[in-house]
Amino acid sequence: MAYAVIKTGGKQYRVQQGDKIDVEKLDVEVDSELTFDVLMVGEGDSIKLGAPLVSGASVTAKVVQQHRGPKGVAFKFKRRKGFHKTKGFRRHLTKLEITSIAG
Repeated sequence: MAYAVIKTGGKQYRVQQGDKIDVEKLDVEVDSELTFDVLMVGEGDSIKLGAPLVSGASVTAKVVQQHRGPKGVAFKFKRRKGFHKTKGFRRHLTKLEITSIAG
């Protein structure tokens, strides 16, 4: 099965058709289609690397939902000083379903 490496939100993701991935929040509506440029395409033993992008290759994805991720904790402390600081956060995410890989 073909796979591709795409970049969004400052991160790279290896995707195949049918995959559902969570990426950093994108400013798009639910049920809309997105197209990503491709850094690498592979199928079996053959791969095509881009410099930086593979020409003519693209990945199409459908926006499934906009949501917030699980709780995370940022904790700071300085030893022997009595300094402790805790801050919680939840990342804003977009869930994508990969519909096709061309190239």
